[in-house]
Formats: sequence, C-alpha cells, structure tokens
Amino acid sequence: MAQVHDIAGSGGVKIHVREWGNKSGPTILFIHGWSQNHLCWTKQIHGELAKDFRLVALDLRGHGMSGAPAEVENYNQTQHWAGDIKAIIDTLALDKPVLSGWSYGGLVIGDYVRTYGCGELGAINFVGAAPALNESAMGTLIGPGFFENFADCTNPDLAISIPGIVKFLHDCFEIVPTPDEFSAMVGFNCVVSPTTRANLAARNVDNADILETIDVPVLVTHGEADRVVLPEAGKYFLKHCGTARESWYAGIGHAPFFEDAPRFNREIADLAREVN
Repeated sequence: MAQVHDIAGSGGVKIHVREWGNKSGPTILFIHGWSQNHLCWTKQIHGELAKDFRLVALDLRGHGMSGAPAEVENYNQTQHWAGDIKAIIDTLALDKPVLSGWSYGGLVIGDYVRTYGCGELGAINFVGAAPALNESAMGTLIGPGFFENFADCTNPDLAISIPGIVKFLHDCFEIVPTPDEFSAMVGFNCVVSPTTRANLAARNVDNADILETIDVPVLVTHGEADRVVLPEAGKYFLKHCGTARESWYAGIGHAPFFEDAPRFNREIADLAREVN
C-alpha cells in the first residue's frame, strides 16, 4: 500500500508524491519524463526493490495528480523544477536519496543540482536522460521519436494529439509492452494537456556546465536503440561528468527500466547500496 502525499512545491503548486517499501532503507526518488507520471515506474515500485529500499515517485507539475497551472512560466524556469524536488526531499526528510531521472527527468535533476548542489544527494541515475533542450540538441541529442511527434502531441485538437501520443509511445520502446500495459500508458499520458506538453519544451537549457560540478556517483543508463533521446546524450553525460559510469542496454529503446526491469532494478539497487 502506498503512502500518499500532496506537497507544496515551488510557487505553491501541489506536487503529488507516493512512497512504498522499506522506510528505513536507502531512498530512491524516481522522476518521470515528458507527458508521463509516477505510474511509469510500476516495475520498480511493485517489485523486489520494495523489500530493501524506500521508493518515492512523484507526478511532475502539470502531470498526473499534481497541480497544472496554465501559464508557461510555471514550466520554463529552473527555480520551479528545482524547488519541487527540494520540497519533496525536505518534507519527507529523504536522507541522501538516489535521484533516478528518466528523459525530461534528467533536465529536472540538472535544475536541482544547479540550484542546490549535491550536498543532500547520495547519487544520481540518468535514465535515457536529456542533458540539454534547445535547437542545437534536436537531431544530435534529441531524436526523431520526440521531435517528429512533438507537433501532434502538443496540438489542442484531441483528434490529433491522442494519435500523436500513441505514436510517441510506440517510438519509446524497442521491446513492446503488453496491450494492457500500453493502454495504461496511453491513459496516463492523455491526462497531461497538450498545452502543458508544449510548455515543458519552452526552454533553452544545456547542463554541460552543471554536470562538471557533480561530485556524487552517477550512473548513466541508456538504451542503444533509443530513438527519443539518442545514445549520444548518454555519451554527453559521460563526457562532462567526471563521476559518471555507463550502463548500455543493447536492443533496448527509450525505457530500459521498463524494457529490462530485472537488470535495471539490480543496477539501481547496487548504486543505492554503494552510497548508503
């Protein structure tokens, strides 16, 4: 049974958070990607990890059951993303958590480190994560699975945006989810408004400078067949972060934590034990 928290994030925006597992164990805070929510981590929060670890997952602002203010300034400023994660760490008294950020979640981790540093963190896991979001990243770090679907996914006409999300989700996976799993993903993606999806991309950010300041262990987890955030993005983290080590998943797409959950869970457990 999950413990449910609604936490006041930056600017007072409600951030929906759930936790499972062993409250006295090392903590892992899961941060999902663009247009997702905490349910994407189902193979972590309902698996073997819960025996030994305190597992915490949020719905980012604009997603799931968190608050979704309409104005773009709620999504394009570092202070808000950083403040939301800080509020969770402080409110729940998370002790040296491992931050595991998927896709856009990698940008959110960058926002947190840029604002607060690494002093309260145990380690970082970048999972198919984006190190930058700007025009120059398109086609070099960010792949066609994202930018070819972006216009449809952000169209306010649901007759366009819903098929766009279905196509985007197909592009996220090399190992295809079951029909029931895929239906659930379409459902929780469609909770996010097309306008919010567009607002999340209204940024010009490159975290190369902040990656060079990270002084906690970093694991870079990346699928070699990722079409949404290209493998070059994983190499970008390794180039700029001196504490980073790599874990490449052959034949895996944008979601290694879902496509090969047993391996992912072993590796993040090892990371969490290493720093605790």
